[in-house]
Parts: sequence; C-alpha cells; structure tokens
Amino acid sequence: MSALLEVRNISRSFRTTLAVNDVSFSVREGELVGLMGPNGAGKSTLFNLIAGVLPPSAGEIVYDGRTVTGWKAHDMARVGIARTFQIPKPYRQLSVIENVMLSAFLREKSIVGARKVAAATLDDVGLADFAESPASSLTVGLLKRLEVARALAMRPKLVLFDEIMAGLTPTEVGSMTSFVAQLPSRGITVIWVEHVLYAIMKTATRMIVINRGKQIAEGTPAMMARDPAVVKAYLGEEIAIA
Repeated sequence: MSALLEVRNISRSFRTTLAVNDVSFSVREGELVGLMGPNGAGKSTLFNLIAGVLPPSAGEIVYDGRTVTGWKAHDMARVGIARTFQIPKPYRQLSVIENVMLSAFLREKSIVGARKVAAATLDDVGLADFAESPASSLTVGLLKRLEVARALAMRPKLVLFDEIMAGLTPTEVGSMTSFVAQLPSRGITVIWVEHVLYAIMKTATRMIVINRGKQIAEGTPAMMARDPAVVKAYLGEEIAIA
C-alpha cells in the first residue's frame, strides 16, 4: 500500500509554546492508525494542521502525492480529508439529517442525493431513529455519533476521529468500535485519537505516540503498551491488549 498521507517535520508554535515539535510519520491507504498521548500532548493541534484548520510553523504535509501544506480546511475537504471535533459543533437549530446533508453537499449537487447519502450515513452510525429530531435535543453520546456521520457524509478518503467515544455507554463503545474497524475495508483510511484505550488499542494496526508535542514512539498496540517511554508518559502501567 502506498502512503496516502506524509507528515514531514511538522511544527506549530503559539507564541512561546511549541505545541507540535518536528513530528514526522506516514499513513498508508487502508490503515487504521491510533494517535495517543496525554492531555495537552498536541494531538488536536496535529489534527488541525492535517485538516487545514491551522497552518504549520514549519514542515510539510503531503496528501495523495501532492504537497498540501498551508491549504485551508475547505480545500482539504475537497481532496478527501474529513475530521471530527472533541466538542461537537452541530447546527443546533437544524434537524439531525439536515446537519448531515450539509456535509453530503460536498459531493452531491441535489437535495435528493444529499438526503439519500445522509440517511444512509445516519443508519450506519445508529442515528436513523433521530433523523428528524433537532440536533439540540441530542445527548452528548448521540452528538458524538452525529459528528462521525457529518464527517463520513463527505465521503472522505482519510478521516480524523478526535475522541468519538466520549459520552458513549459501554455497549455503544463496542458497536462504534466495530463500525470504525470496518471503515478501511470501505476505502476510508483512519487516524484516531481516543482516550477509551481498550477500543483503540484493539482496533488500530499501528500507534503513534506524542508527548509535549514530540513524537516519542511508534509501533503496534502491543508494543506501545510495553514501551517504557509510553508507559511513563501516558499509560501509567502496562496494560493487557488481548
């Protein structure tokens, strides 16, 4: 598999704070990669750089064979990069399906087509029963699912999931984990930040760990669970994967 995304020596400063410091990695088409690190490690900032929300202070981003460094978020979306946010930001005055239709319009030119894509996506993430409900009526857990639906309705090649399990019940976590695990088979490459460790570490094929803006480790989930630098920075103790 070829590299879909290459992050080359990316850094991002906020005044005197170096939030992302010389991070480099690549993601192949069809991978499901976990991105881990303690709170404040720079994970969300790194997502913002890849998604075009922020420009890097230094470094280069190559996506699907072309340099996209400094592209705006709408340009990244058009070439196939979608993301979710830790704090859902739906249009609360609109219905659930209308929120998803807005994302679907990136590829669909008709209301009928956008509604069809939105309805199928809501069914995928378990929100079909809430399609006509106002977004303002959803619980935190359901809003997280709406975030996933909004991203996937854009029909991305690469999706960045930022803590999509927060607020979900254990049963919902299980079903969402199974759903995310099969996305690569549908042609969607995934980079996933998640604090529900058992979900991401049983699902990801590879993990990238950052701490204080620096990449400190990379490897399989089992390797990361035993890596002294990862244990010290984040896990606190070795954990069982099986």
